[in-house]
Amino acid sequence: MTPRHTYDCAAGCPVESTLQLIAGKWKSVIIYHLIQDQVSHFGTLYRQIPGCSRRMLALQLQELITDQIILKTGQPTTPLKTTYQLTPFGKTLTPVILAMATWGQQYNQQHAATQD
Repeated sequence: MTPRHTYDCAAGCPVESTLQLIAGKWKSVIIYHLIQDQVSHFGTLYRQIPGCSRRMLALQLQELITDQIILKTGQPTTPLKTTYQLTPFGKTLTPVILAMATWGQQYNQQHAATQD
């Protein structure tokens, strides 16, 4: 199958660098919710992203933790309460993710208008 678009990014391409960190079907969505909520629990994120399975959410969260985009904190309570929040480095993605959200809203409005 031939890709629809061909990008000629040389090594070190800034777009490629960004995508390496936020690529993954749910990573940008997770970051978006953490921008909105600041701190979130696994169950809350799971409810906010209904198309994402628990396993996939856990995998995407772990990759974001490994890349130092988000911080996972366990609170010693019974049952254990785990929270997720953006790291200072993760917060630098805020303008990128909000720009994606703005573009998506415009696209959704245009697409809804053409469906009428």
